[in-house]
Order: sequence, then C-alpha cells, then structure tokens
Amino acid sequence: MQDQSGKAPPGSPAVAAANTAQNSVHLNGHSISQNGHNPSAAPAAQSQIESRPSSPVPTPTAVIPREQWGGKYEFLLSCIGYCVGLGNVWRFPYLCYRNGGGVFLIPYFIMLFVTGVPLFLMELSLGQYGAAGPITVWKCCPLLKGIGIGMLCVSTLVCLYYNVIIAWTFYYLGSSFQSPLPWSCDALANAALCGNATTGNSSTGRALSPTEIFWNEQVLGVVHSEGLHNPGPVRWQLALCLLAAWIIIFLCMLKGIRSSGKVVYVTATFPYFVLIVLIIRGATLEGSLQGVAFYLTPDWGRLANAQVWNDAASQIFYSLGIGVGGLLSMASYNKFDNNVIRDTLVITTGNCCTSFFAGFAIFSILGHMAWRKGVPVREVADTGPGLAFVAYPEALALLPGSVFWSIMFFLMLFMLGVDTLVRLHTCEIDTGKNTIHTHIYDVLCSAASQFGNMEGITTAVLDEFPQLRGNTLHKSLFLGLLCFCFYLMGLLLVTNGGIYWFTLIDSFSTSFGLIIITLFMCIGISFFYGVNQFCQDIIDMICHCPPWCTKVLLYFKACWVFFTPFLLLFILTYIFIEMYNTSLHYGSYVYPRWGKALGVCMGATCCLQILIWAIVAICKETGTLKDRFQKAIRPLNSWRVNNLNSAGRTEEHVEPERVEAPFTVTLTDMDFTAMTWEA
Repeated sequence: MQDQSGKAPPGSPAVAAANTAQNSVHLNGHSISQNGHNPSAAPAAQSQIESRPSSPVPTPTAVIPREQWGGKYEFLLSCIGYCVGLGNVWRFPYLCYRNGGGVFLIPYFIMLFVTGVPLFLMELSLGQYGAAGPITVWKCCPLLKGIGIGMLCVSTLVCLYYNVIIAWTFYYLGSSFQSPLPWSCDALANAALCGNATTGNSSTGRALSPTEIFWNEQVLGVVHSEGLHNPGPVRWQLALCLLAAWIIIFLCMLKGIRSSGKVVYVTATFPYFVLIVLIIRGATLEGSLQGVAFYLTPDWGRLANAQVWNDAASQIFYSLGIGVGGLLSMASYNKFDNNVIRDTLVITTGNCCTSFFAGFAIFSILGHMAWRKGVPVREVADTGPGLAFVAYPEALALLPGSVFWSIMFFLMLFMLGVDTLVRLHTCEIDTGKNTIHTHIYDVLCSAASQFGNMEGITTAVLDEFPQLRGNTLHKSLFLGLLCFCFYLMGLLLVTNGGIYWFTLIDSFSTSFGLIIITLFMCIGISFFYGVNQFCQDIIDMICHCPPWCTKVLLYFKACWVFFTPFLLLFILTYIFIEMYNTSLHYGSYVYPRWGKALGVCMGATCCLQILIWAIVAICKETGTLKDRFQKAIRPLNSWRVNNLNSAGRTEEHVEPERVEAPFTVTLTDMDFTAMTWEA
C-alpha cells in the first residue's frame, strides 16, 4: 500500500523493514549493523524471527531540545565572566609572590600555550558536540566516566572554600562604610602603629601594617589559633557573611533570570576600570618600581623547584576552569555550529592578560609597602592567600575618597567571585516564562548568572537524573539542600584557624589530582575516542571553517597527542619526587605531616574515581578482558543523538529497533570492524 507520492505510509511493513535495515540490532551487548552480519546465517535467523510474534514498530519519540544560549555573544561573554574572576586578581598575585615573582611567569606561560589552551578547546568542543554535562558526555568513551565524577569531586572542593572568599569580601565591604577606613592610618586605633614601625611585630620579627593586623585579628582571628589541630570557635560575623553569600547564590541559581545586555557590559568592564585606577595610584607611590622589578625579574634558580611548576599548572587550570566540569556544562548549551576555536583563543588570551595586568596593581603596592618598612619585597608580607586582602586595602586607604573606592573595589570582588560560582540557570530554569524582577535583583544576579563551578555540579546531577528538570519543587529542594550542605561544611573555614584549612584545601584541590584528571581526559580523547575523529567533529561543528582554523587545529592536534600529555607527565613526576621534600606553610606556620597527608588524600580521592569507574565499566561488559576493554571504549549509540538539537536538525527521532526474540547469528571479524554507531 502506497500513498500518492509513491512512498509507503509510516506504519506499513515496508517502512518497518527499512527501519530494520537502517538501524542497529542489539545482540548480547553488541550493536551490529543489519548489513554487517554473515549472509549465510540470514535464512536461519529469518525463519526464527518469523516463527515468533513480530516486535511492535517503535513509536517516534520527539527529542526534547536542550536549552541554548539566547544571543550570539552570550556564551562568549559568560565564559569571559567565568574565567576572569578571583583567580586573576586574588590567586595569581599571591602564587606569583610565593614563587619568586618573575620566575613564576615562565612556567605560567609555558603551561598556558602547551596545556591550558589545548585542554580548554578540548573541553569546549566535547561539551558542545555531546550537548551533555561532565558525566553524561562520556558516552563517547564509557570507560572514562570516572573523569566526570572526578571533575565533580574537584568542583565540590573548590566550591567549598571559594565562597569563603566571598564571605571575606562581604566583611570588608561592610567595613568600608566606616570613615575613616578601619585599616587606614587615619583611624585612631592605628595611630600608634603608623607612628612606630616596631609596633605589632609578627612571629617572624617583621613589623605589621594596619592592614595586616586588621586582616589577621579582626577578619580571620588567626592569632587565637595554634594550627590545624586547634581551629577554635566559629567567628559569627564571617558565618553570617558566608550564609548571605550562599543565599544569594541559591536565589540566582533558582530564578535563573536573563540579564540584560547593558548590565552584562557593566559587570564585564567594571573590574578593569577599578584595576586601572589602582595601577595608576600604585605607579605614583614611592618604591613602586621596586615591586614591579620583583614582578618582572626572574630568579632562574627557582625553576628547579617543583612547587613553581605545580603552582603554575594549578593556576592555569584554576583560572581557566579546566578540569572542574564548568566548561563542559557551559559549552553543552551552545549551538552546534558555534566556532569553539575562535572562542578559545579570545577567552584564554583575555584571561591571562587580565592576570598579568592585575599583577602590576598588586606588586606596585607591595613595592611601596617594602619601601615604607625598609625590607625587601619578598619579605614585606605573608605569602598566603590573604595577600590580596592586605595589599589591595593598603592601596585603597591611600586613595582620595578612600571610602568610595573601597566600596567599589569590594563590590567588584563580590561580582567576580559570584561570576565564577553560578551560571547557566538563565538558560535552564524558568525559560519561556515572563518573570518580572526588580532592577536591584537584575544587577545582583547579572554577575551571579555568569556561570561557574556550582553549575558544573548541578548540570551533571540533572543530566543523570533528568526527572528533576521537569519538577520545579524537587529542583528547588535539591538546590537548597546542596547550598545548605556546602554552608555547613564551610563553617570550618570561618573559625579562628579556618585559614589553615583554607590554605590546605586550596593547595591540594587543584594540585596533582586535577592534573591527573586532565591527563586522562587528553589521553582518552586522543587515543581511545580518536584524535582524528575528534578533529573531524570540530570541523563538522564549524560549518564554514576558515583556513586559519584548520591550520590552528593542526597545532592543537600535536599538543593533544604529544606535547600536552608529556608535559603533564613531567610535572606529575616532578611533583611526586619533590612532594616529601617541600613543606607547606602559611606565614610562619609549617603544616604537620598528617595535614599534608590529608591534603594528598583529597587529591587522590578525585583522581581515583577514574580507576573505580573504569573497573565498573569493564565489569558491565561480557567476554574476555580484552573484549571488555574494547567494548568499554566504544561510543554508545546515543552519543551523536544530541546533535539533533542543533539549529535546523531538530526532528523526530526513532530509537533503533531491538530484536526481542532470541536467535543465533554467526559473526565474523568484519562485523566488528564495520560497525556504525550512528543511531
């Protein structure tokens, strides 16, 4: 029976036979093309099939299109807002200062071009092509699903302590409304400190400035703690600030508003404006050139220190967001034909230029502080994560209208911090609803909606449990419980000795564990999935690939196959050799051996997920160990189904017909080499 066009109607046996010929038949865990079996076994198989009731023709099920970015440049701006954050203005300066200034820039830029940019492109391309979060995307190679789980573990550790920085920012922001600023020499309580350079000496005999005393005594309370073993009570002021930070993040993730373009431009450019003001002011201070010279002059002998290379690698991964699942989640909402190569070059260049730019602001201030105290720049302040909260307030106190600039600066830090924690629920929650919000909430969440580590966690969970997406109540309860658990765990970091635990987690959460995760990601895509296939996937996504894109792709291909894995292996070897010889310290406090062991366990927990889930994937397969391994590295049939979500490709999708009647088919080697994985 045919219709007027000469084609068989959808429900006819002819169409069923055509579907059977075009789709895959699943046999004992194998997905085998109908045209790939042994012809001699066809009659026997056919007779057995006909002797049983025929399987019903699968009903077409429409693929639910995955939400995508609203504007052409929304993804690009959101990536820049995600990457340009506290890692640039807070973490980069203190790592650079801890590792000898200019010498840190050498491994930093080597890691950027050889590992940072190639792995950034790999994550964006993988997420965009697979249109899935950091766990589900490994349908391309089920053996490596543990990489996604490991990314989730790293992201959990980062989220745990990252919001504490926002709590510190809140505390400084509230203190900035006092005139004069409580850490300036104009305050009556600091008159004696500013007039007497020998007042308020630290345990190292170095004179402390008012900003250092405010940081250590008023904010942290670290003077009342002896170390990791004695954290002391929770500081209620910081606990309230931490609670406020998590409430704001929860509301921004829950509402998921679409920020207006004008607000995005303000939040993207405002940090640069404040940094320019600080650099100009720092350049006019006495002794600033001494700090800039320390920043740009390398100490070549320190290149032999494994800690320098470890910190450079961790800073690249931390700043660019590599290996924590955020980039995969963000790119999964891209349009299929988005030019990921262009976005990679723009984002990574802007990110690292911002870090280098921010370094001039902080080191010019450190040079002035060293001039005032009469000490070398390398001894002017503690080399811990609180460096930015000492140097920046010092410069703010010296500006005309210091109260105004202090409020602006810490508001900027708040925007940058929340930028890196939340994003993408603008495209995922409440889409299609015309919700009215107040202007203040729009401004607040425009920064918060720039995506981040929390989205890497939530997207991974929602992809694994898609029923949560359709139930607003269950999703709200999940997000609320997640934020509340993070808040409870973060209370340890706002005790008197919380800075010691903060430094421990910061040092090991993005250390060797993250490097191992990215190493296996690079090896898995290059050698298991296939680097040629992956490059072809990128070209397929970029419909009109310019000539320069194909040439640049050759460089990335060489990095993925050779340079990036070998450099990561070199750094890992160096780290493990020097791990026991390098002590971890905060100021004058040297961490005990059990503290370092705890940090090693944190990193090991993240990377061991790769081994655990690889064993699980192999155990699920059948056959010999070699057969199981080969099956575990093959992409699932549903791997390329997500491409239907691209523009112009959304259509009804029919699942491959499964033959439910048991029968025997004689297979040859040709059946496995000629497999087609297109669903």
